Amino acid sequence: MSRLKVKYKEEAVPAMIKEFGYKSIMAVPRLVKVVLNMGLGEAIQNIKILDSAVEELTIIAGQRAIVTKAKRSIAGFKLRQGMPIGCMVTLRNDRMYDFLDKLFNAALPRVRDFRGLSDKIFDGRGNCTIGMREHITFPEINYDKIDKIKGLNASIVTTAKTDEEGFYLLKQLGMPFRSS
Repeated sequence: MSRLKVKYKEEAVPAMIKEFGYKSIMAVPRLVKVVLNMGLGEAIQNIKILDSAVEELTIIAGQRAIVTKAKRSIAGFKLRQGMPIGCMVTLRNDRMYDFLDKLFNAALPRVRDFRGLSDKIFDGRGNCTIGMREHITFPEINYDKIDKIKGLNASIVTTAKTDEEGFYLLKQLGMPFRSS
C-alpha cells in the first residue's frame, strides 16, 4: 500500500470527519482518479513529437499512455477530425496514489519560482486541474534525451461535493497550496 493511501486512511479521514461532521466513513470524500493529458498542437506538422510524448507520459505515469484524436475539424489550425493531437493516461488506485505522492513531493517543488498552488484551481465540484509548463520537473525524465519541453495537465477527480471539501482533502494529503 502506498504512503499516500495510508496517510488518507489514518490522517485525512479522521480529520475530515472532525471538520465536516460526516456520519459515516463512507461519506468522506476520496480520490477517484487522476487524468494526465498532453495536448500537442505541433503534432499536426510533426507526428514524431507525438511518439516521444506518449513515451514520456508513460514513463511519468507508470502506465501506457494513449493517443487522443481531434473531435472536430478546425480550418484555422489546419486540423481535421480524427487527426492525432495529444496523449493521455488515467490513473486509479495504487498508481494514482503513487503518482500524487511523486507530484506533491518531487515534481512540484522542482518547478521554477514555485510558491504553492492557488486555491482557485477547483472546478466547483471538488475536482482540480494543475497545469505544468514543463514535464521535465518529474524525476524520471532524462533531460538530455528530451527533444522538446512539453506542457502537462493533471486533473484530480474526487467524490467531494464542494470545492471546500476537495481543498481540505488535498491539503490533508499534502498538496502544496499557497498560504493566503
